[in-house]
Amino acid sequence: MKRNSIFVATAVSVLILSYVLMQFLVPMRLNEAVEVHIKKGMSFREAVTALSGKGLVRDENLFLFLGRISGLHKRLIPGYYSFLGGVSAWDVFGALRGGRVAVNTVRIVEGDCLFEIKKKLLEGGVMTEGEYEGLVKEEEFLRGLYISAPSLEGYLFPDTYSFPKGLEPDMVFGLMVKRLREVFGEGLRRRADALGLSEREVLALASIIEKEAVADEERPLISAVYHNRLKKGMPLQADPTAVYGIKPQSEGITKNDLKAKTPYNTYIIEGLPPGPIASPGLKSIKAALYPADVPFFYFVSNYNGTHVFSTTAGEHLKAVGESRIKKEELKKEKANED
Repeated sequence: MKRNSIFVATAVSVLILSYVLMQFLVPMRLNEAVEVHIKKGMSFREAVTALSGKGLVRDENLFLFLGRISGLHKRLIPGYYSFLGGVSAWDVFGALRGGRVAVNTVRIVEGDCLFEIKKKLLEGGVMTEGEYEGLVKEEEFLRGLYISAPSLEGYLFPDTYSFPKGLEPDMVFGLMVKRLREVFGEGLRRRADALGLSEREVLALASIIEKEAVADEERPLISAVYHNRLKKGMPLQADPTAVYGIKPQSEGITKNDLKAKTPYNTYIIEGLPPGPIASPGLKSIKAALYPADVPFFYFVSNYNGTHVFSTTAGEHLKAVGESRIKKEELKKEKANED
């Protein structure tokens, strides 16, 4: 009798174990990606029901039991979870436990302006146009981020971001601004204070440097030109500011562009513009804070990624003449190649 009881108990245990193993380890074949949205505030039971509804969990009670004994039911990470191929309930459990939510990856590069960033965020599925437009210039939102500029321009640090799918737009922008302030850290802020520059002023100057510079070694020289002009009370006359908000710099800058009456055109206004004109990288931020010790007030393009720097207006006019000759020679070379 005792032996029979042991046999029955063993058989039952084997059956239970087999059932559990089958429920958790036997994979389901998913020929198409299955996505489940675990919403913020959703209970573990509601999450399991959602998973079961997508065919990812066979036995809800068993999954609930495992969630409770593991503590997962108290630390469920919201987001979109995506599954494809051979997927078992154990794989699903592991994805939830590891918080392996689907992400949207976006790469912002140095010199990107809000127009370009908007396109990347929308194409990357990070947010809608309405969500973007509702925050990028919203005064209360900007104040909440301690931004004194007219918009988020210049505050969205260039980097590669992996945003959890479905992340709220305000949190997306918050993370990008947070990244800027991690890079623009305490040491650089002390330097800004020593120069009497606010965060907005540093970023405005750095963004101009970013749009002007090609060669890294010239960033401190370009910075010096603008610092010298600011000290003398001279207009900055930075070409990229003349077309900001009007057209891409890549379309070229004409004499008429330099006359445009906008709040950002430093041919018209005094001092720095009211905010940045693009997202500067760390090299340009450092250049804005550590200009070279040179007497230059002018520079003109060599049309090869470098510039000629001058101290006097006479030297500059001569350099401009030589620059125009180079430009015409390059045009002729290109025409001959075509």
